Amino acid sequence: MARIPGRERGRDREERESEFSDKLVHINRVAKVVKGGKRFGFAALVVVGDQKGRVGFGHGKAREVPEAIRKANEAARRNLMRVPLREGRTLHHDSVGHHGSGRVVLRSAPPGTGIIAGGAMRAVFEMLGVQDVVAKSLGSTNPYNVVRATFDALRVQENPRAIAARRSKKYGEIVARRRDASSEVEAPASEG
Repeated sequence: MARIPGRERGRDREERESEFSDKLVHINRVAKVVKGGKRFGFAALVVVGDQKGRVGFGHGKAREVPEAIRKANEAARRNLMRVPLREGRTLHHDSVGHHGSGRVVLRSAPPGTGIIAGGAMRAVFEMLGVQDVVAKSLGSTNPYNVVRATFDALRVQENPRAIAARRSKKYGEIVARRRDASSEVEAPASEG
């Protein structure tokens, strides 16, 4: 049977889209005042991810809610980024992110901690595939600012292997420092 090129591309696109899941973070009803009264529209904020380290967010506006969500989904799929995860469950190191007056602090956590984060940040971590993280949102509570600040914090996440390669060191040296730092923090508590 002869292959039809267009069909294969469509099937590949469907498979690629099906690997991503999405989460609606916020929907906002906006009004435009016109001569005859008010025209209502909707703005949607959506986070999309594969739960294996790739995540993106998008914003869509339309007259109908489903159309706004669809546009936001497409925008999120265009703006995907990869975030390195430690053991596929938490962040490699602590980080801080800013956007406008929104500020977030992300901390890696031991197994079994779960996602300790508020609404908009929780959606990002669930779509990213993080299982253990402690996060705090400071400043703005606007979901747009919180999501953008979270992405700003995730952008600085680095894999210790990449750091070791850049600094011409061994992976073990970088990770050993992490273990030494965590044992120093625990040691004073056990002495007293």
